[in-house]
Amino acid sequence: QVQLAESGGGSVQAGGSLRLSCIDSGYRYSSVPMGWFRQAPGKNREGVAAISSAGITTYARSVAGRFTISRDNAKNTLYLQMNTLTPEDTAMYYCAAGSRGSPVGGGTLFGVAYWGQGTQVTVSS
Repeated sequence: QVQLAESGGGSVQAGGSLRLSCIDSGYRYSSVPMGWFRQAPGKNREGVAAISSAGITTYARSVAGRFTISRDNAKNTLYLQMNTLTPEDTAMYYCAAGSRGSPVGGGTLFGVAYWGQGTQVTVSS
């Protein structure tokens, strides 16, 4: 059974940093694209960053230059390093796994096969 477990969320002040982690169990982690999404209250879920199985990364314009997505295939772990956080980054952040061949672009993983439960990030001004 596939399980994606996020961690690393919390509360920080504007300008601060957080690193989110997502451990994948029960899946062929290294062979599929992965991504991070977020959903703020009253808004649709949006793609933040995505990474292909070959390690090619893509970011939403709102986070480009501040966030970095990476993966450690040996540890079956996906990361999202978030720097220079602003109150607009406040949201529930979700890890997602695609299927083999799922496309990525514009910070979004398309064709999500599995979702994590989410981790809350709150940025205060």
